[in-house]
Amino acid sequence: MKVNAVHQTLTVGRTEVRIEGPSGPPGAQPPCIVLLHGWPDTAVLWDATVALLAPHYRCARFTWPGFGRDDEARAYSLDELVSLLHQVVLAVGGGRPVTLLLHDWGCFFGYHFARQHPELVARVVGIDIGDAGSRAHRAAMKPKQMAMVAGYQLWLAAAWKLSGTLGGTLGGALGDRMARWMARALRVPTPQGEIRAKAGYPYWLTWTGRYRAARPFAPTVPTFFAYGKRKPFMFHSPAWCDDLATRPGCRVEGLRAGHWVMLDAAPAFHAALLAWLSATDSMASATADPCVNLS
Repeated sequence: MKVNAVHQTLTVGRTEVRIEGPSGPPGAQPPCIVLLHGWPDTAVLWDATVALLAPHYRCARFTWPGFGRDDEARAYSLDELVSLLHQVVLAVGGGRPVTLLLHDWGCFFGYHFARQHPELVARVVGIDIGDAGSRAHRAAMKPKQMAMVAGYQLWLAAAWKLSGTLGGTLGGALGDRMARWMARALRVPTPQGEIRAKAGYPYWLTWTGRYRAARPFAPTVPTFFAYGKRKPFMFHSPAWCDDLATRPGCRVEGLRAGHWVMLDAAPAFHAALLAWLSATDSMASATADPCVNLS
């Protein structure tokens, strides 16, 4: 079968979706990977990862609404974002299950999508966000660590709210300065000029209870979880990792990195990712049965 490399752009609603990688005849397309970023990034976060994966897989990525430079500054509900992801997955996967490659808020939204549409998810790669918010995760955190998490999230939520409350140039500039200050404190690799308060709406909606429909992630398909070990706190519980590591088709990899594992430990992460994808390709193409039933 002849496989051609393609570079394609689709528009789903108002969202631009970039597709890169090999293409084949209908019904025989190479596996599709949908890459989802978090705060305060855009689809550009995945440039190096897509360059690695595109010779082997069709890679689709987009920037979440509100995260782009020219996007409308408003809060997007969980239903809106999951509906967008659903449309994207149908458009790029043709109704076939895809692999989700997720980071930060991309994990939060992607995990929720996997719960709602298990028939469309063949595999999951979660980066640095595991069972965050679960009882086991909260129990594993020290009070100081919990205070640190609440502190940065509430600060970014306040930056978003302040930006919208004051409005105009003044509100936007003040909110942006707050978001950039926190980004520097957290050693965020995103260039300062690209960080804006309007991308902080997920923090506001979480702390005001409007994302409460989401639940801690419980994998039901082959899952690769990679996390950075060089952080003051984790977004997963040890028990969750230990359980995941014992499941056939699943893998846990702790790397010498911070939150942005795909940047901080790119060679090690990319090597582990490619090896796991290759090892689970047959599982992903055969079925999306629960991970515990894989052999």
